[in-house]
Amino acid sequence: MPPLRGTGANPEAEHPEYAGHYRLEACLGAGGMGVVHLARSTSGLQLAVKVVHRHYSADPEFRARFRQEVGAARRVSGAFTASVVDADPDAARPWMATLYVPGPTLSDQVKRNGPMAPAELRRLTAGLAEALRDIHRAGVIHRDLKPSNVLLSDSGPKVIDFGISRPYDSDLRTETGKLIGSPPYMAPEQFQRPREVGPAADVFALGAVLVHAATGRGPFDSDSPYIVAYQVVHDEADLAGVPTDLAPLIGQCLAKDPAERPTPDDIMAALRPPSYDAAAFIPSQRRPGAVEAPAVSGPRIATGADADTHAGAGAAARGRKATASGGGKRRWLAAAAALLVMGAGGVWAAGVVGDSGGSGESDGSGESGESGGTAAAFAPWRTPLPTSGSSTPVCSSAGGAGEEASGPSAALYCA
Repeated sequence: MPPLRGTGANPEAEHPEYAGHYRLEACLGAGGMGVVHLARSTSGLQLAVKVVHRHYSADPEFRARFRQEVGAARRVSGAFTASVVDADPDAARPWMATLYVPGPTLSDQVKRNGPMAPAELRRLTAGLAEALRDIHRAGVIHRDLKPSNVLLSDSGPKVIDFGISRPYDSDLRTETGKLIGSPPYMAPEQFQRPREVGPAADVFALGAVLVHAATGRGPFDSDSPYIVAYQVVHDEADLAGVPTDLAPLIGQCLAKDPAERPTPDDIMAALRPPSYDAAAFIPSQRRPGAVEAPAVSGPRIATGADADTHAGAGAAARGRKATASGGGKRRWLAAAAALLVMGAGGVWAAGVVGDSGGSGESDGSGESGESGGTAAAFAPWRTPLPTSGSSTPVCSSAGGAGEEASGPSAALYCA
């Protein structure tokens, strides 16, 4: 996400300049537990550094939770999360540095651009399922998967913020009477049996996140967190607006019974074949397969045979037009006429300039005319030039002096 460089009063008036030996450059965002800053390592690597609020630093229970967050984030660092670079949970102000991931959160993306297109949603579903698979394989339950904890990078979604996650084998449990999480994305068991929460709770949250991505709202929607909690436990999810091909799968993720929800592996199997061709998350991202046209270093003289010998690139060849000005065209024609005079026996064989950037001419078979391997098999058309005494032939384009020659059948006429 982009740095937030605001002015005016800041609730965290004692913002530090350093976390360990990392100089904090800008504020990326703030939450209930701390502030995330942009920083750089000694080598210049961009980092996101989370620094705990000062009033939590003196709380032993919070320090224990932050230490657990650091441990969980380190266990799952990989392709689908922001890798931990450094941390000090025992510092006066505990902090943790992870790799900075450029790209908006899913929450910001939907807020700015509206619901995702079906292809984007399919790719998001596959990416988050892969992320949860790796998180659960590491023995960690996230417990707070929501749109603001999903970063959309050009390589796919990244799951961040393991502030309330816990390993399966953790002795640190939720205290009786305490609910930790974000109600619209919490599973029913997080309200009813918080000590028994397992990996299936993350799958429920995934379903709610996907509904938000598809519609701009959650499957359980209310201004009151208490009403949302009731809806999560008792009401059916609202899937209106979710693409029909994904609605059954997302509905299964939102099942009330954890045993009825699919696993991340089940979700990925349901999405086969893979969605490699889905559109990129970020609008400015280059589309796969987009290749810029190579620069042409000189004039291209095309013949009627060009349409056959270069059929694979027909669309590009037919759309190319000469861009030279009238004066430039005259200089070009004069140069062509000079070459014609120099030709043996007054014979001109038209070729095609190679796309490889070299100065050789193509023999029509895709190989250079100097290679000798297939040059003998190529028979170019020939036009004897009319001569009258010592006069020099005058050449013009097929379209006449005032028109541009273009397309696969453009030619020169000399008289």
